[in-house]
Formats: sequence, C-alpha cells, structure tokens
Amino acid sequence: MNKVAQNLSEAISIKYNNIVYELKSQGKDVTVLSLGEAYFDIPDFGFSLSSPDLYHYSHSRGILSLREKIAKYYKETYEVNVDPVSEVLVTAGSKIGVYYAMKALVNPEDEVLIIEPFWVSYSEQVKLVGGTPRFFPSNLKLDEIKNHITKKTKLLIINNPQNPTGKNFSKAELENLYTLAKDNNFYILSDEAYSDFLLNEKFVSFGAVDKKFERTIVVNSISKNFGMSGWRVGYMLSNKEIIYTCLKLNQHMMTCAPTPLLMFIDKHFEDIIKVTRPQIEEIIVKRHRIQDCMDKLGIRYLEGSSTFYFFIDISDSEMGSVEFCDILLSEYFVATVPGIGYGESCDSYIRLSFGTESDERIISGLERIKKLIEHKK
Repeated sequence: MNKVAQNLSEAISIKYNNIVYELKSQGKDVTVLSLGEAYFDIPDFGFSLSSPDLYHYSHSRGILSLREKIAKYYKETYEVNVDPVSEVLVTAGSKIGVYYAMKALVNPEDEVLIIEPFWVSYSEQVKLVGGTPRFFPSNLKLDEIKNHITKKTKLLIINNPQNPTGKNFSKAELENLYTLAKDNNFYILSDEAYSDFLLNEKFVSFGAVDKKFERTIVVNSISKNFGMSGWRVGYMLSNKEIIYTCLKLNQHMMTCAPTPLLMFIDKHFEDIIKVTRPQIEEIIVKRHRIQDCMDKLGIRYLEGSSTFYFFIDISDSEMGSVEFCDILLSEYFVATVPGIGYGESCDSYIRLSFGTESDERIISGLERIKKLIEHKK
C-alpha cells in the first residue's frame, strides 16, 4: 500500500453525508444540515444534443465555445480578463483543478500555506503531490500571516468566499496577500467556487488583483453557482504556462471532461445563470433569516456574509467537534460537519449548511443544536 494514500484522512463532510444516506435508508428522519450544496429549481432544458461529437472526446482544454463563455462571464461579472484559448482549462470538477494547480507548482519539501478554516481536501491534496501543508490558525488576524511564511513556502491557498464561514475577502486583503506573494516568491491558489453568493456586496476575484495571472491560479466550479454539483465540471484560469502544464496533467489523468455535459452547459450557459442567479439571492436572504434565528437562540458563529454555510461555535458544550456531531446525528438526528476537518484550530466549531432544508426544519435543527451545546459532558 502507498503510505501517503493509506494515511490520508477521509473527507469528513462526505463521510457524514454517507452516514446520512445510511440512516435515511433505515427510515430515519434526518435534518440534513451537512450537504455542501444548495438545491436550485433548474428547469428541464431537455438533453437535445444531436451532434455526433456527443459520443467522442472533446478538446482536452474544454470545448472552445464554453471556454469563451467562461472568459466572458469572468470579464463581465468580476472584471477579469482571460484568454479563452490559452488561459482557461475546463476540468472534471474543480476539485481536480485544485490538485492540478498543486501538482504543477509544488515540489517535494515545498510548503503550502493554508488559511484556516479551510475546505477539507486542501491539506490532503498537498500530501498527495508531495508537499508539506502548513496552517494559518483561524484565531489570528489575516495581517499576521506574514509571520507564517518561510523560505519553503511555494503556494498559499485561499478559499474566497470561504467555506465554511462565508467570509468574503476584501480587495485590500487580497492586495496585501498578493504583495506578500511577490515579495516572497510564492504563488496563490484562489478557490472561488462560491463567487456569486453575495447580495449588495462586491466579490473581488484574485484575477482582478493579479491582472496578468503572474502568480495566481483561479479555480471555480459549475457545482455551486450553477447548482449542478453532480455534473462534476469545473475550470481553471491562469497564465498560459501554468495552464499548459495543467493541460498535460489533464491529458494524462482525464483526457477531457465529459463531452455531453460540456455541450449541455455550453448550450444553456446563459439560461442556467438566468434561473440560478435569482435563487442565489434568495439563498442569501435566507442566510439573514437563519442568522437572525441563531442570534435569538444565542448561538455564536464566525463572521461571514456569503455562501450557504455557518461555522457555529460549540465550545460551551465542552466537547470536541467529532463527538458533538456524532451525538447530534445519532441522538438528535441532525447532520452537521465537525469543524476539526477544517483545521486544527477549528475543533470547537461545526459547519452547518442551510441550502437543502426548509426554514422550519433548519430552525428545529438549530434548537436541537442549542440544546446539545447546553447539555455539557
């Protein structure tokens, strides 16, 4: 057995969702506040694709017309200029795009600095590419990150907006990180999978800060903003040298993302945005309602304004996050995700997702969470 693969941690959010599926198969009524997606009402556009190309490989960079739409989307929405021919790579999900970026840049013994709380797969992917993950604790101010940079730092990973807190990083914060990258000769991987989940607030892509993508790789996804997580389609933006290196990885790993799905998304790109954008706005309005409920219940959480997640403080329970989530699921039938999966500094938190349940069921779940917090060991 490969020791690195054998010693990987299981993706904790997926682990708990699998337990949910098992409980549901047993007829249990579980309030699911653990899924990393929002359920959008997407109409049946009809899978009417008649091209003979449907059954064959597509360009390993992704269908050109889809890359052009992605480039237009980033320019019109986030003021980022990117060449669809040489600076865009469509991938089979953004998760493998994150891996490609690391594999393209990180050599053995290089360090990758990850801001906590972080999406659960970053640290394990660093190990897979032979790098060493280092962490910036969640209880520190962002301007202290300079103290965690070493001569071995090769890459900084930022999730913006952040899963699981919903933090939307400001332009000033991103510019300061970019200055550090230039001064200390490292790269930045910006995972922007929740970029549209804002209301009356501006999202700043790292591509708008590093306009030539000299030190930046942006990864995004069709899963979240388009509500199509099961399709596993993502994309990468960077300079042509980095994208070319990632293209070679894609050719040897995947060849291309599934042709029928790329053709469908290409055909209905604007239509999907038209129906999902208003629903994203409804999600953020819903966020405010759930936040008000937590405030009334006296449930504390880390500050954020985006995504469909809250990072809830359970420190008063005097339990670790795994024990808390296990009891919450097995005895209260509420599924959340342990904070420990998002960094060592996060064991006194749990992640709650409100994207798939009704207000009524979420509020009932919050009441049970509050009860367990107050029921100390």
